[in-house]
Amino acid sequence: MLVLRAIRKSYAARVLDDVDLELQPGEVHALLGANGAGKTTLGRIVAGLISADGGVMELDGAPYAPRTKAEAERLGVQMVPQELNLIANLSVAENLFLSSLPRRRGLVDRRELSSRARAALSRVGLPELDPAAPVEGLGIGVQQQVEIAKALAKSARVLIFDEPTAALTDPQVETLFENIRRLVDAGVLILYVSHRLDELRRIADRATILRDGKVVVSDRFSRLSPDGIVRAMVGREVERESLHRRRSLGTAALRVEGLTLGRRVENVGFEVRRGEIFGLSGLIGSGRTSLLRAIFGAEPADAGGVAVGEQGSRRFRAPIEAACAGLAMIPEDRKRQGLLLPRPVLLNTILGILRSVPRKAWRSAGVEALDRLQVRRASPEQPTAELSGGNQQKVMIARWLLRDAEVLLFDEPTRGIDVAARAAIYHLLNELAAAGKAIVVASSDLDELLAICDRIGVLSAGRLVEVFERESWSRESISAAAFRGYLS
Repeated sequence: MLVLRAIRKSYAARVLDDVDLELQPGEVHALLGANGAGKTTLGRIVAGLISADGGVMELDGAPYAPRTKAEAERLGVQMVPQELNLIANLSVAENLFLSSLPRRRGLVDRRELSSRARAALSRVGLPELDPAAPVEGLGIGVQQQVEIAKALAKSARVLIFDEPTAALTDPQVETLFENIRRLVDAGVLILYVSHRLDELRRIADRATILRDGKVVVSDRFSRLSPDGIVRAMVGREVERESLHRRRSLGTAALRVEGLTLGRRVENVGFEVRRGEIFGLSGLIGSGRTSLLRAIFGAEPADAGGVAVGEQGSRRFRAPIEAACAGLAMIPEDRKRQGLLLPRPVLLNTILGILRSVPRKAWRSAGVEALDRLQVRRASPEQPTAELSGGNQQKVMIARWLLRDAEVLLFDEPTRGIDVAARAAIYHLLNELAAAGKAIVVASSDLDELLAICDRIGVLSAGRLVEVFERESWSRESISAAAFRGYLS
């Protein structure tokens, strides 16, 4: 159905180098590679979002060279991007059908639009979401589902998913996979970019692995072992290590006391000790992100307070107050809430130390932090927008490492990060905890929390319903707690 020959693309450096692919109708073709390998760039070329520097493509035997996303969509090629592409001040329904709004007597037919939107949302497991709700008020996980619904609502022959489950919980992943199976049965070609090998093993027919912009492996997925995939992605063996470390815990570094933010966060209280990694679990919409934002002052709380170390309890009214008190936060939405994408990588890294470190030390400090996290870049002056999503995430983390905060809040820390880099992030979290930092990790990936945390608090409908100790938790008990707030 889709043939790619000698596809090339360069930015500050070569991103794709003579990539060849032949993709069949009715298959799920996994596209794998380390951050910066060129996966997203290749998907964006096929979807008409950017143009290749060289090479040719064919769709159903005919030349295919879309100059725009709209042109690709007219030919039946859709993409669900890793970086969300919704218009924040429009409603959910308007985002779903922006290019094909139903009209009646020259005006938008709101009733028909709402009806179509409800059908599209039900398909992805969001039957209760108000189609008239503005997108800017939704969490990243729900926005991700809206992006998926937008693509599924159109007639697609080729559908590209770029890390679609990065912000989804298990039930939402199951709904997505059900939709993918229906599409495959109808002959749709699925090009699926993901780092989650356990998911790919369930749905992928074939896989292509990119390294440094080149195809290094292309085979049936069932013939590939996890170790072989990782070795092909990074070009070397990746050492396996236990993710959790037993540490001596110190005094309380963070105390959250009765924090309330509307109905999204209701009377939440907990404490995190120095040297502890505390996880926050819960379903999409449970309040994980809202809680971290309220702690950090990104959304001032209505009641309750936060105490850092020996300081008294207070409500931060802005992130700068929290940062000055010793808090750091790596947000879930790095694109809109964390990075200056057009500006250089180095500037984004040193933003937090501009007033505290002499100018002559900025560059060396920033480069050292980038190297520590193995951020792939052509130079420190490369625009941050040109990095892969995973490398952008690592730039965010590097910035806060330079601040040397006492308490670090991580919201989906490994979203869009490859297997090797994910292991490096886990190692870093253990290092920080061993140095006496207090760490809070909110994640939709329960396996991630089970692997690295000392304790896990479960949020349900905005309330902290239970805190589990490592010695006594189970996947089943944590999952059951996540639904508790919705049953009363």
